[in-house]
Amino acid sequence: MTRHKPAALIRSGFSKVPQVTIAFWIVKILATTLGETGGDALSMTLQLGYAVSTLVFLGFFAVTLAAQVASKRYHPVSYWAVVVATTTVGTTTSDYLDRTVGLGYVKSSIMLFSAVIAVLLLWRFTTGRIEYEHITSRNNEIFYWLAILVSNTLGTALGDFMASSTGLGFEWGALVFAGLIALVAAAYFLTRLPDFVVFWAAYILTRPLGATLGDTLTKSHAEGGLGLNRIASSLVIAVGMVVVIALTRLRQGAQLPAHGAPEVGAEAD
Repeated sequence: MTRHKPAALIRSGFSKVPQVTIAFWIVKILATTLGETGGDALSMTLQLGYAVSTLVFLGFFAVTLAAQVASKRYHPVSYWAVVVATTTVGTTTSDYLDRTVGLGYVKSSIMLFSAVIAVLLLWRFTTGRIEYEHITSRNNEIFYWLAILVSNTLGTALGDFMASSTGLGFEWGALVFAGLIALVAAAYFLTRLPDFVVFWAAYILTRPLGATLGDTLTKSHAEGGLGLNRIASSLVIAVGMVVVIALTRLRQGAQLPAHGAPEVGAEAD
């Protein structure tokens, strides 16, 4: 996702978010899939309901976010814990709006999409620039996580809409979102769209991709899924996240020069 970043920017060790690479997107998709299976495990498998599950995950989000904000630099554990927290909160919040409140997928998607645009516009107006890879100030960090929280909630609604309302089902819904992400990637390489536009478009679309993949794994056969256990699936996906992050960190460590800063262009998680 980085076209031509200044060397000083990429070498900076103070950013509190990871460099956006292929590994980043792999972990992001795993995190969003985990958010779907984990959110459904609490609300459906453990039968806590959407409202109670949302409160539980909001508490998890508050704890992980506090740890992330308190840190002085990027820590994979705290960072990705917050991402997972936003996906679980997004899953249960979206389900609460769609089903309990009765807004439905279309109305909730429009409302949440408007909220994402509003957050990004307010971010631009407040700080003068929408960041995604070099977060160092408190204002940027607040807007960064707010945008992620709202976009992940929107992504859940979009995933459910594509799979259910259109009649495509979970597998075809996942393919549609994978195709849209491919188009965004093509736009990144073939057009001069601003990097932040491409990043946030891809970020929003990875959530419904993860949502449809998660539903494909855990929904019953009658609903078009594989019928796998939600809790077991969540644990396996979590292990996959840890493995990818660990391998990326090992690769990054092997590429560190003598002075300890990452080489320009080195892949980071």
